This record gives sequence, C-alpha cells and structure tokens, in this order.
Amino acid sequence: MRLRRWPAPRRRGAEVPALCWLAGRIGSLSLPHRIVMGAMHLGIESQPGGAALAAFYAERARGGAALIITGGSAVSRVGAGGRHYSFVNEPAEGVKLRRVAAAVHRADGRIALQLFHAGRYAFESAFGLQPLAPSAVASRFSKSTPRAMTAADIAQTLEDFASGARRARELGFDAVEIMGSEGYLLNQFLSPLTNLRNDEWGGDPARRTRFPLAVLHRVRQAVGREFPVLYRLSGADLMPGSSTAEETAGFAGLLAAAGADALDVGIGWHESQIPTVPYTVTPGAWTSCAARIKAAAGTLPVIASTRIHTVELAERVLEQAGVDFISLARPFLADPAIIAKSRAGQSHRVNLCLACNQACIDRSLADEAVSCMVNPRAGRELELPQRPCARRRGWMAVVGGGPAGLEAARVLGEAGQRVVLFEAELQIGGQFRLASRIPGKADYACTVAYFARELDRLGVEVRAGRAIESDSLQELEGAEAVIVATGVRPRRPLLRGIELPHVRAYPRALLEPVADDGPAVVLGAGGIGVDVAHYLSHAGCRVTLTRRGAPIGEHIGRSTRWVLLRALRERGVEMLTGVSYEGIAPDGVLIRDDAGRGRLIEARQVVIAAGQEPHDPLSPALERAGRRFRVVGGARAAAELDAVRAFREGALAAHALLSEQP
Repeated sequence: MRLRRWPAPRRRGAEVPALCWLAGRIGSLSLPHRIVMGAMHLGIESQPGGAALAAFYAERARGGAALIITGGSAVSRVGAGGRHYSFVNEPAEGVKLRRVAAAVHRADGRIALQLFHAGRYAFESAFGLQPLAPSAVASRFSKSTPRAMTAADIAQTLEDFASGARRARELGFDAVEIMGSEGYLLNQFLSPLTNLRNDEWGGDPARRTRFPLAVLHRVRQAVGREFPVLYRLSGADLMPGSSTAEETAGFAGLLAAAGADALDVGIGWHESQIPTVPYTVTPGAWTSCAARIKAAAGTLPVIASTRIHTVELAERVLEQAGVDFISLARPFLADPAIIAKSRAGQSHRVNLCLACNQACIDRSLADEAVSCMVNPRAGRELELPQRPCARRRGWMAVVGGGPAGLEAARVLGEAGQRVVLFEAELQIGGQFRLASRIPGKADYACTVAYFARELDRLGVEVRAGRAIESDSLQELEGAEAVIVATGVRPRRPLLRGIELPHVRAYPRALLEPVADDGPAVVLGAGGIGVDVAHYLSHAGCRVTLTRRGAPIGEHIGRSTRWVLLRALRERGVEMLTGVSYEGIAPDGVLIRDDAGRGRLIEARQVVIAAGQEPHDPLSPALERAGRRFRVVGGARAAAELDAVRAFREGALAAHALLSEQP
C-alpha cells in the first residue's frame, strides 16, 4: 500500500500551521503528518457486512487523517461495552473487519484496531454476562457489580488480548491500540479505587501495573516487534483517591520500557465528577496532562487528545506541550475533510465540532448509532451520498434559515440544484443565533457562518428579510419543490400578567440586552430554560428557574445535563419544580409549590421559556395548490425538538426531493 503523497500546504495569510504537517513515525509506521483520528464507538459496528462501517472510515481516510484508530473492538463478549460492539476474536466478524481495513487502504489511509475490554463498565443487560473486574467494586456507570477475576479469568483475558492483536494483523490493520484509559479494565487494575487485590495483580502501585504490562507483553509477543502497538493510558483519572500523577508518570515510563510504540493520552473516567469534553470545558484544557506523560516517556511518541477541536489548536498543543501527535475524534464526525481543508488553507470551510455531545457521546453511552448534530451524514454515508445528483432543471425553494433549512439548502446546492432560501429575519441561523448567546456556546455562531459561506460557495441565493406566508405564495411561483423549515414560535401560556412590560419571551431575552440585573424568574426549565438561566446568571442576575413538572432539563443529554445543573447551582440559581403559576405581578411571579403553599418570587424581569409550537404557515396553501413540498424540523413538530433532529430532517428532505423522478 502506498503512502498518501500530500501536496505542499497552500498558505492563506498565516493560518497554515507548521508542526502539524511534519511527517512522523509510530514504530515502523510512517505517517504523513501529526493529526490522527481518535477512537469512537459508533454503534454501527454490529451491522451485518460492515459496509456502513467501512464507508465511514474510508471517508475520513480520504479526508486526510494520518492514522485512524477504530472504536473499541471487544476482545470477548464479557468485555463488550454493549450489544453493538465488534468482536475481533469471533470468526464471523472477520469479513466485516477485513472490509473496513481494505476500504481505508483503498483511500490511501492507515488504520489501527483498538483492543477493548470494559471490565466493570460492561453492561450485564447486553449479553446476560456478569462483568469481570480486578475486584467486586460496583459501578455507578453500568449500575452493576462485577465479579472479581480469578487466576483463570486473568489468563484467559491475557490470551484474548493477544489473539485479538494477532487477528487484527491478519485482517489487514496497520496497528493496534490497547485501550487502557477512561476507567476501562486495564485502568481499573491500575487504580486503588477498583483494584483491592492483595496478590500478584494488586496490593501496591507496582503490583497494580502488572496486568496492563502483561497485556502489552502478550500483545507484543503475538504480533512481533515490527507491528506497531499503541497504548491508550489515562493521563488523569479525575477520581479522588485514584492513581496519583507520580504513579501515572511512572507507569508511562514502564510502558515505554516494555515496548509500546506510542502512548495515547486519555482523560477521566465515566464516573468522574469533573467534566472533560462538553462545550463547557475550555478547548485544550487537558494539554498539561499530555505534557507530563511526554516528559516521562522520553523519546517515545505521545499523542495528546481530549477537547482539541481545531487544527489551529492542535498546532498550539504540539508546540506548547512538546507532544508528537494530536488525536481529534468528534471533529472528524463534524467534518470528515477537516485535514484536507485545513491543509489546503481552507480552514474557514471546516464544519466545526460544537462539543454538544448530543448525537455522538450521548448516543455512544447508550450503545446507539452515533452521528453528528451539524453533520447528519456521519454514520450514514451510504444512505446520504456526499454529492447527490440533481434531478430537476428548475429551482427549489427552502423557506426558513434555521438549522433544518440551512442543511436542506446546503444538500440541494451540493447536488448542483438551483436553490433560493427565504428567511424572515434579516440574518440566517434561527435557533442557533439564540444558542450562540449562551455562555460556552459562542461556537454556534461559527456554524451559522460556516453555512453562510457554504451556501454562497454553492450558489444558493439567500433572500433575508422575506417572510413567506400563505398569502404570498407568488414568491414561490415556478419552484419545482418547497421545503418548509419555518421553525417554531415560543409557546405563550395563558397566564395573568403576561402582558406586563417586564415579561419577555426567550428569543427577546437572549437577543436584546439584559433588561435589568436584578432578580429574574424563568418560567420553564427544559433545555431552553436552562440556557436562559445560564445567560441571565452570567449577566449578574439572581435567577429562579421554575417548572411545573420535574426534573429540570430532563431531555438534556446524559453527558452534559449534570454539568449544566451543577454550574447553575454554583452560580446561585434557585431551581423549583412541581410549581403551579398563579400569575405575574409587577414585582414578581405568584406560584404555588408542590405542597400547595403560595409564594411570591421577586422579579424585575420574567422570561417565558414554556415550550414551543410549530410555525407552519405554508402547508395548507401548498397542498391546496398541488405543490410538491416537505415540512421539516420545528415546523413539522415542536415536541422533543432539538438541533440534531432539525439538521437530520433537513438533509433527509433534500435527499428525498432529489431522488424523486422529475
């Protein structure tokens, strides 16, 4: 297999990095530059045949990843993280995994298979198998208590890792990575929190290193000296009482001496109370951990990962931390061509990962099929071709410039279809314009800017400030088809005092200056209400967040909700559930609590975030006129609306119209 020959970087001012594009080596493996794609469980690994999995990885190889590390392939059923993992040691999986490696090679890429064992993080419900771990320490993550591994279990697990590595080499993979981070089995052996043994496999720091070192030794024996073996270790467990920084650095030195070809640094356990990857975490926050590992590893290549989301940041980490490679994971979901675009001096065309976790990590933790909020093609490359063919000679209309409409217009434009996008406001973006006002979500404005540039590049005509209503369909005259993406309107509850001047719906509250930095009450505590409470609290308001039902922010994703609620508590936001609203007064909101007691909550401003209603002024008229149309996003249904659904429905509607016969 030949190595991709990269052209010299095109310079656009000073934006093209230098260190990122230097060639590098991991063991015997030559790599064209310093950015690899990190492991992500995709939830499509179990699909028969492996065509979807192969298409996903091949597209990232074409997009320029120097090395792709697959999501974990379980070395045994008892070590799987869920039902939808791949199983490297099972004969039936061979055709699928071989297909993945071959597809990446045809795209001139390199790929490593990650060898995985969840230990106490395995879910007993997946296969009815009690998880195995160093000791019988219950897991809050998997909500099960594992069985302490016997000598026979340890011997079998060592053999499982060795045979998995041998099989990966036979199936055509270029390397393997041993998963020893994020609180999985090998990490559990290292930690005094989960390794309570007092035998040759535990009892002091030295003996706790024996099992992971034995795994590395057996893997090396199985594949030989020339086959690259990476080890993903935890740079910081972020668990009180777990391995110390000194022990972690010492272990890195042991791995280097034991024959690892590179160390890939992960951060945190799934049970940690310190967030590591959501948008609330500053990009590059964990660089110092990788730097400490590099100092301990000497000349051995070290890969920094976790909350690095752009090539520009990757360049700074390479320079400041002294590491050898950077691992990006979620950014390759958002834009498979992030490397090719950046290398060509077109980083302004990269679809930015927003670290929202909604369609990726949250689904992965539930063992569901992973995708990406801003790129609904991720994981569906076969179903949604990158450049569908236009079937119509005329033009198509998209009404609404929020997430659903923007994605629909982009897909149509990518197909070469003539498109006109109508937006009632003077700016496109819809709900993303509001989201970009929330602390930590400024990057949402980058997504709007990305779509503006893409629509311009694709020749999509954007007519802003043009509201299309049922009595103005002449604007759509001649359109081959119409996509209605007119979004939602805030629900206006029937409540005494709602007309008072200090009461505002959430769009006004977010887009206009904060009316008063005094006490504020937010009515409604779903995702939008939580965002509004953050916004107001950062503006200096004393905020009370209220909700008729419970709990607060119940539909916010698993990996983010606890972070946001803790941040609200730290900012002094009072959160009340189970309330009933009696009315709004000039000096506050009258409620009754869940015990029936009346109360006035003082407020100098009141924000209504009590849900949304579909806004579809066009469907009846379009249907009467016999027009071809699709309704997507919030205009179709406001219940359980999020941006993931909006982008996905916009893409699906565009593909459906393109596939119809003229």
